[in-house]
Amino acid sequence: MEASRLVTLIPGLALLGYLGVYFAQEGFDLTLDIVNWSFLAAILLIVRSPAELAELIGGAVRTVGEVLLQYPLYAGIIGMMTASGLAAQLSGWFSDIASPGTLGLFAFLSAGLLNLFVPSGGGQFAVQAPIFLDAADSLGVDPAVITMAIAYGDQWTNMIQPFWALPLLAVAGLGVRDIFGFTAITCLITGIVFGGTMLVLGAG
Repeated sequence: MEASRLVTLIPGLALLGYLGVYFAQEGFDLTLDIVNWSFLAAILLIVRSPAELAELIGGAVRTVGEVLLQYPLYAGIIGMMTASGLAAQLSGWFSDIASPGTLGLFAFLSAGLLNLFVPSGGGQFAVQAPIFLDAADSLGVDPAVITMAIAYGDQWTNMIQPFWALPLLAVAGLGVRDIFGFTAITCLITGIVFGGTMLVLGAG
């Protein structure tokens, strides 16, 4: 069966039929699911057998497999943290203890901490921004400081979760562990720089 063309052709055609019905009914309304289904249908129709598909996938993810394995876990984590209110409580705790001079720093630190569990800039901002912007309004802090603090915090801890480097690693034939020491040091140094900047802005 692993050498049979039918094993990939049949589900590929079924997915193609589903996509045809979807686009006929909904028009060109792309969602993340539809994009994923479209790529999967194309893959199943192009490969000649399940064995070839497994070989292609194995070659493609050899250098980044450890990181890709984490994505489904992150999806579950962001679902639990958002639905339970934990992410909002974490941000609220930081904003409650902040002063006008330290609000930017605490927004930065909380964004960096939350990014370790929820490496999604848009989803993270949607949770944190309303809480910190309300605090900024009550404390008289420029909203631009909070907006940049959350953005900087999200990018800061990306240094120890270097998803951004995956295409480069694949091209270079390297694994995540080959660059982790360098990115961890970068995270430490930039944390001091960004944190200090937030304090300077708060003092000003």
